[in-house]
Amino acid sequence: MTAPTTRDACAALDAADPLAFARERFVLPDGTIYLDGNSLGAMPRAVAPRMREAVEREWAVGLIRSWNDAGWYTAPQRAAARIARLVGADADEVIVTDSISVNLFKLVAGAIGIQRRRAPGRDVIVAERGNFPTDVYVDASLARLLDLELVCVEQAEVPAAIERAGERLALVQLTHVNYRTGRIHDLPAITARTHALGGLVIWDLAHSAGALPVGLGAAGADFAVGCGYKYLNGGPGAPAFAYVARRWIGELEQPLVGWHGHAAPFAFEHAFRPAPGIERLLCGTGPQLSLIALETALEAFDGVGLDALRAKSVAMTTLFTELAEHAVGGFGGASGFGLASPRDASVRGSQVSLTHPQGYAIVQALIARGVIGDFRAPDMLRFGFAPLYLRFVDVWDAAQALREVVEKRAWDRPEFLARKAVT
Repeated sequence: MTAPTTRDACAALDAADPLAFARERFVLPDGTIYLDGNSLGAMPRAVAPRMREAVEREWAVGLIRSWNDAGWYTAPQRAAARIARLVGADADEVIVTDSISVNLFKLVAGAIGIQRRRAPGRDVIVAERGNFPTDVYVDASLARLLDLELVCVEQAEVPAAIERAGERLALVQLTHVNYRTGRIHDLPAITARTHALGGLVIWDLAHSAGALPVGLGAAGADFAVGCGYKYLNGGPGAPAFAYVARRWIGELEQPLVGWHGHAAPFAFEHAFRPAPGIERLLCGTGPQLSLIALETALEAFDGVGLDALRAKSVAMTTLFTELAEHAVGGFGGASGFGLASPRDASVRGSQVSLTHPQGYAIVQALIARGVIGDFRAPDMLRFGFAPLYLRFVDVWDAAQALREVVEKRAWDRPEFLARKAVT
């Protein structure tokens, strides 16, 4: 363990922070250190007035005219254009729609359709054991429906599983940053090797978009899905997004066709004709108020460079790892704490995950002190670091709160030990 820094040193880092201006763009409750932006992002300050306008003027007064007059109809494309910059794609390769689960179903089915038309013998999907359940459930469901073999392996074994699939490889479906440990897959390398073997790749960017550079276009990625309410701060249940590389858009036949994905929705034709562009991934009418909230929230990234965002994330997660190790008396051994996230910042996303047999109660005790993280079964304490609105002094104060909870066994109380429905 290296020697911990001081709170004054953290304050100096905040004074020199090139992203300090972004904090004022968010509503942050007094007395709260929010380390759960990897689950639900904080609310950008611009969202509430924009929602009032949408409800009180555009809906209440404009009524159905607002689809045209207020630009409601093109909100999925406008929000997508903002997300495209954050994930290294062109605006016409991204669309905001539905949820990750729904978009993943569309893209897995569509990618398999492409492979069956081009290379009929490919029938293996490689995925990660321990990935977020939605991804595994969708992969398994489509494997059953389409008579495919799903191969799920541990994260470190993914490259070997891709090699073993060989000429049978149809699709690799992975989350770029693991939701539990924060470990980053090598997106460019896995994409390149998969392509060399004739496969396609779908990336889940739920814990990447808005937290670190992704570079879909530069890596030659095929498809991706992502979340609107984590680091993108779009609000609870915000619409997700989907990416399709331009070269595949014309070939993609997705199974959940709806009227908004039609080439001419208001022609009301009996037979479906897919839109020529990324709009073919749209289904029914989108949740307009949620779209407006997400579109407005994305303004918080205006003027924010992705390299600066990543640099701050690395500095914060490194600092917290060192401070937390001191706070709990070391990882491993008598402390009962372990470090689940990589120490190597180059393969760590914007979170730090610890383990402890009483992890749930410890998280609850921290929340009671105003330090909000979350828990993932069976024993994981997760702390997310959103660089737009967190300060280095917040990192320091959070570690000190962890020290208090551990040293005083403050977690050992009935109200903290009792499990709530949402952890």
